[in-house]
Amino acid sequence: MSQHMLPSFKRLIAQLQKVPSLASKHVYKVAAYIIKGKPQLVEELCRAMIDARANILNCTICSNWTEGSDRCSVCVDTTRDRSLVCVVEQWYDLLAIERVGVYRGVYHVLGGALCPLDGVGPSDLSINQLLMRLNEGVAEVIFATNPTPEGEATAGYISSLIHDRPIVISKFASGLPTGSLLEFMDKVTIHQAFVGRRPF
Repeated sequence: MSQHMLPSFKRLIAQLQKVPSLASKHVYKVAAYIIKGKPQLVEELCRAMIDARANILNCTICSNWTEGSDRCSVCVDTTRDRSLVCVVEQWYDLLAIERVGVYRGVYHVLGGALCPLDGVGPSDLSINQLLMRLNEGVAEVIFATNPTPEGEATAGYISSLIHDRPIVISKFASGLPTGSLLEFMDKVTIHQAFVGRRPF
């Protein structure tokens, strides 16, 4: 089929296929929307992507996303308990926890999980920044990495680096479906995992 594609359409498909989590069955629909959609809407979409790429930065404290400031909304919130640091893989995991409304500590966003097969090692994550933060009155580190082999390995690795510090190390309660992703879990499941967290 690819040999019958128009050159511009082929290039568009090739770029869309590079987008993680965009299922192959949706690539052609997205491409069709871009080509046949109202010009104003398509232009607004392109402008929004360019603006987001240019304006959204990583928080200098926790690596969460921020805009218009070098610190995110959680880190500038003076009502948050800075003695509690919840470690998550991505910013959308942070959002999933925030939606529950039970946690009032701060976060640290790693930017992914260790995965040697994909070439993701400790230096590719914000682990060093986390270790430096632990010198600032942190009493408990809560691992909320995904219950996947990569998430578990990441939590285990970081835990091995800080186990000799006078800090409580805990993780989400067992019961989370193995292989599931935090961003897709319902509020009740996340709430129970958070409240029932256990020593790690």
